[in-house]
Amino acid sequence: MLAGKGFKQVFNVSGGINAWKSKTAIGPQDLGMDLFIGKEAPLDVLKVAYSLEQGLQEFYVTLANKAGNEKVKDLFLKLSKIEVKHQISIYTAYNRISHEGINKDEFEKIVEISALEGGLSTEEYMDLFKPDLNSEKEVISLAMSIEAQALDLYHRVSSKISDSESKAIVNKIADEEKAHLASLGKLMDSI
Repeated sequence: MLAGKGFKQVFNVSGGINAWKSKTAIGPQDLGMDLFIGKEAPLDVLKVAYSLEQGLQEFYVTLANKAGNEKVKDLFLKLSKIEVKHQISIYTAYNRISHEGINKDEFEKIVEISALEGGLSTEEYMDLFKPDLNSEKEVISLAMSIEAQALDLYHRVSSKISDSESKAIVNKIADEEKAHLASLGKLMDSI
């Protein structure tokens, strides 16, 4: 199925998932779930999602400033711009639902950054992956790991949230993360 969807590196693990001996998911199953109690109204979901996107955008800008390789620096800045697009989408959805017409600066004052997408802090991601900031492949791999973690978090949150409109918002954000992950996969294939 994966090969049919365009994935170029697909492995059939003899013995199934229990035989897998390489990298595995990291962290407790409830990682990031503390950001959501399960009873959030749609506007609250959007504020948390915005803060996660904002945290990741700032993370990429920080790493761009640390990168010595110009290609890697440009890659981090490109990843940062993608997160800004996600932020704009979330901010627009907030205004559409709230009917407040709040400007972006006012909106950001009511948003609190507590973690990056996926529920980890900058330091936790750096300690976990220890990426070579001069390697494009390692940067893309880091970004893919973060997006996969975010996708997983949004799926877990969706199963916990009771409000149907909030659940729909979380599922839409998860779909956007899935699309971002697919585009990162294509970028990895091109290097």
